[in-house]
Amino acid sequence: MTRFIHDLFAKEYLEELLSPLGTVNIGRDVTSEVREIDVYFTPSTAIPEYSETLGLLGKMANTTAIFEPFRNPANVSEICSCLGKLLDVRGELERKFRR
Repeated sequence: MTRFIHDLFAKEYLEELLSPLGTVNIGRDVTSEVREIDVYFTPSTAIPEYSETLGLLGKMANTTAIFEPFRNPANVSEICSCLGKLLDVRGELERKFRR
């Protein structure tokens, strides 16, 4: 759920920038508890020229990624929350591959 206009802008902006490179899911739920990943990105066909134009974001888009944009510097609690989401998704993927 997007509470602030900045969050919506950041999610839509990342969706627009990353969509030529792969699949972008905004507001992907994390199953362990009611938490939401801001942007879950899965790359598809590579477009090297476009990736180069995006710079660091283009490099980050070479692999499946979670993006959690913040308007202000993230504090320790927010970083831990992001890491928790990452570990939840990783665990979910590991369980999926074991089946």
